[in-house]
Amino acid sequence: MTRRDFAALAGGFLVSTRAVAQTETPFLTRAIPGSGERIPAVGLGTAYVFDENNETTRSKADAVVQALVKNGGRLIDTASTYGDAESVLGEVTTTVDLRDRLFIATKLESPDPQELKRSLARLKMASVDLLQLHNVRSKQQSLQRFREWKKRGICRYVGITSTFHRDYPAVEAVMEREKPDFVQIDYSLDNRAAEKTILPMAAQIRAGVLTALPYGNGRLFKAVHGKELPDWARVFANSWGQFFLKYLLGDCKRSANTLAPGLD
Repeated sequence: MTRRDFAALAGGFLVSTRAVAQTETPFLTRAIPGSGERIPAVGLGTAYVFDENNETTRSKADAVVQALVKNGGRLIDTASTYGDAESVLGEVTTTVDLRDRLFIATKLESPDPQELKRSLARLKMASVDLLQLHNVRSKQQSLQRFREWKKRGICRYVGITSTFHRDYPAVEAVMEREKPDFVQIDYSLDNRAAEKTILPMAAQIRAGVLTALPYGNGRLFKAVHGKELPDWARVFANSWGQFFLKYLLGDCKRSANTLAPGLD
């Protein structure tokens, strides 16, 4: 869904996290292949929902983040290009106690020190957990500067992202050469192109996988609009949303490590 009403998102997230708390204890986690650190299998994306820094957005964002943490979640994914999302996230995660419980991932369009400086200032953080090169388009793109920042303690992991099939050859080339700690890719029940090469290569180089657009940019909900979840699916899912996410997490041989619904 291209632009959900934020109130609906907040309410829906609060409902979904309560359902998880009631039906899945403890919160499902996955190990980061390169380190063994475990992170929750479902995180929170911020595209288009945290993008306006005003009192209404901050209030609802605070409720969502508090619900995420209360129910065992940790990972929040944002980017320098998501409007005011980094600033909103920085405003609602100011306490040390809360920061220590989160796994923060952000993205830069290029290895530009000034862009990094702006992102950290907006986030009100000296470092992040995961720093990603956003929207890889060229086979020649390098993570050298990102690795330098990692050595300096500015991030703990480095990664790359793409949500464009036309750029998959570039993503594959960069993955093979640079061997990032993470790759974030578009992947959903109706968009399984990543299964062909991206996910197998991620397993080969021991990279964690973050899933962007796990609901197919809203297409999956449109496809089941007005339809009841079948009885056979209720054994493992309480809603269509859970059904779609559990498909992506179901087969360890091809599944993502962590799903981060945001724009969806």
